[in-house]
Amino acid sequence: MSRIGKLPVKIVEGVEVKIDGNKISVKGPKGELHLEVKPEIKLEIKDNNIILTRTNDLSQTRAYHGLFRSLLSGMVLGVTKGFIKELEMSGVGYKAKIQAKDSLILNIGYSSPVTYKIPEGIEVKVEEETKITISGIDKQIVGQVAATIRKLKPCEPYKGKGIKYVGEVIRRKVGKAAKAAGAS
Repeated sequence: MSRIGKLPVKIVEGVEVKIDGNKISVKGPKGELHLEVKPEIKLEIKDNNIILTRTNDLSQTRAYHGLFRSLLSGMVLGVTKGFIKELEMSGVGYKAKIQAKDSLILNIGYSSPVTYKIPEGIEVKVEEETKITISGIDKQIVGQVAATIRKLKPCEPYKGKGIKYVGEVIRRKVGKAAKAAGAS
């Protein structure tokens, strides 16, 4: 049996879970999320826990068992606490600002500013013009937005200019001039 899939998902106080066949909705103080589960996985609520069981022992079904347990756990956590990703920019003249609550304007070394449309359900804050905080209740969407913004100008290894996650370590390379000086 899947080690992750067999663990029950605890329904914390303030969270309401509804199961309708193979559809589940989780409602909490921050919002509501929905998920459609594969028919091979059965859901039930027992003793304030969501328990997932599988109908057969095929390899794909075992994979779904752990996957849907992780997704449900993330849904319960998302509607109670939410998820946050933080990005930081480094480079001369690099800055970000929010325009009209649905657009992020980035000056990241290109000839004109880059505009990123913020998806619905995601909140983006800019602190100090170089720190971007992305928050929301859906873990997948928060991560995707952060990855998309980071992909606009990933950090390069020579000077470290670009957009990176807070705490991410950029492996630096030695430039041509430093290599030539060290060779002689």
